[in-house]
Amino acid sequence: MPEIASDSELREVAEQVSTQARTFLSTTSQVASGGFPGAELSLLILATSDLLSAGARLAAIVDVVPVERFEPDAGRETDVDPLRTALAQMFDGFDDYVEVSDPVLSDEVTPATISGDLACIVAEVAKGLQHYDEGHELEGLWWWQYSYLSIWGERASSALRVLQGVLAHLRLDVADDVAAEAEYDALHA
Repeated sequence: MPEIASDSELREVAEQVSTQARTFLSTTSQVASGGFPGAELSLLILATSDLLSAGARLAAIVDVVPVERFEPDAGRETDVDPLRTALAQMFDGFDDYVEVSDPVLSDEVTPATISGDLACIVAEVAKGLQHYDEGHELEGLWWWQYSYLSIWGERASSALRVLQGVLAHLRLDVADDVAAEAEYDALHA
């Protein structure tokens, strides 16, 4: 059963989510610009995990319903195309993957990309941040909660799984001759 929160508690959650949203946006942008060579996957795993933690908190509270029953214009939408392009170039060779589109209701497999997932998350999280920064904290919180449940939570979960899988392959996959030599050394030590 979702936790019922007071307005002050909701504003506190909104503040916490805004901090994690800013961290995710900053990390993703810096990684895409080449700011952390060699640490890209680890940093994206950390940032995405932290953001998913914020999303889990959003799912644990009762549905946020802003006082105004319409979404105020948050201004221009964040242009994520340059970010998507930079990430796609960085992930060249392993950006594309397949997933089950709805593991609860279907076994249909659909194509996806890590760069597309991260860009989608950035767009949705940034929109909530626009509301929050305009002084509409509950509107921002509503947007983050709604879009977590409908869009970015799923995309972040998928991206996290693929990022972790890529990192595991990079760290654990070794050439057969290297593995055989290590096994020989271990047996004769």
